[in-house]
Amino acid sequence: MDLSDEQLLRYSRQIMLPQVGIEGQEAFANACVLVIGLGGLGSPVALYLAAAGIGHLRLADGDTVDVSNLQRQVLYDSEQCATPKTSATLQRLQALNPTIQVTPITAFLTEAALLEQVQQADIVVDCTDQLQTRLAINQACVQAQKPLVSAAAVRWEGQISVFDTRQANSPCYQCFYGDVQGEPQTCSETGVIGPLLGVMGSLQALEVLKLVAGVGESLRGKVLVFDALYMEWRRIQLQRRDTCGVCGAAGDADGDV
Repeated sequence: MDLSDEQLLRYSRQIMLPQVGIEGQEAFANACVLVIGLGGLGSPVALYLAAAGIGHLRLADGDTVDVSNLQRQVLYDSEQCATPKTSATLQRLQALNPTIQVTPITAFLTEAALLEQVQQADIVVDCTDQLQTRLAINQACVQAQKPLVSAAAVRWEGQISVFDTRQANSPCYQCFYGDVQGEPQTCSETGVIGPLLGVMGSLQALEVLKLVAGVGESLRGKVLVFDALYMEWRRIQLQRRDTCGVCGAAGDADGDV
């Protein structure tokens, strides 16, 4: 697509970057990104991807805005309490950038509905806070062969990675967590400092833009861990597990992927 004069002005600061340019901006405009979860992570993800000009954002969340969200979910304000998060987000993003398409999906996606939505996207961003939901999103992404940008945050620590099994020997989220038993604690149980979610969500948006533009080095096969209390970063290298029930030989044999 050809960019209009208004779009050239709107995106001028990123078009100036040699890694983006007109070609990269057109790639953003032609991309479809599925964001699952519109909470503390999904807020900066949705805002920055809309601002950057991602042409089609599909936003999935079945929850409503609650006053306890407002400490960290910067998409919303006090007057939107009890409003579906998808409706509030649609209103905010249309005001921010009316040139893009935003599709609200007011549901907690599971099984066939989840896979259908993943198949329609170029990239999936997991902004949820439940492990079993994350594992389901991962399985759908492996099955549909879609890259997954995943992050999590609790207390003062966050982590982010990119899982893309289109690449040979690239691990999936299940490889990272293994055969887990039970649910780890969430921020609703242990608390979380608000700006940490802004940091991790912004990094998710950044990884999406890099993937769409095909520039730089992504976090594929690596986990970046951030300790906000001591401002320390660690990078963990991941390996694909042959015994993984989703992307490994066991999953292939069972017909899961």
